[in-house]
Amino acid sequence: MTILALDLGTKTGFAIGGDEMPVVSGVWNLKAGRHESQSMRLITLIKQINDLHDAVGISRVYYEEVRRHMSTDAAHWYGAFWGQVTKWCEERDIPYEGVPVGTIKKFATGKGNANKEAMIAAVEGWGFPVEDDNEADALALLHLKLDDAKK
Repeated sequence: MTILALDLGTKTGFAIGGDEMPVVSGVWNLKAGRHESQSMRLITLIKQINDLHDAVGISRVYYEEVRRHMSTDAAHWYGAFWGQVTKWCEERDIPYEGVPVGTIKKFATGKGNANKEAMIAAVEGWGFPVEDDNEADALALLHLKLDDAKK
């Protein structure tokens, strides 16, 4: 089983791993370029997911389920990214599930309201240097679900 974990946003954190492959993670910057339409954000997201799927196959997708956003724009873009990911999964009959932010934070740090710095420190403590909190969140989500799969 190969799991893709996502922290959806303009800077989307991703982590992918599974039974037979090492964990790979990073951040996709989905900001549109100066001469691009804003819809390029969605096209770029799906291209990145397709590239991963073509390379290793994705059997399950988990995403950080955010219920409160910093701004109206952030909420709108989260919804757009969420819609694209769930559509992609539905078209391929790949199971997907949102996981509440507090559940991910509690798994990684022991506190459901941990701040960004605590999340980064926890994930780096597992031996994963990260670019930012988005990648840390995706790695924490991946490890939560890999642990669940072992039970």
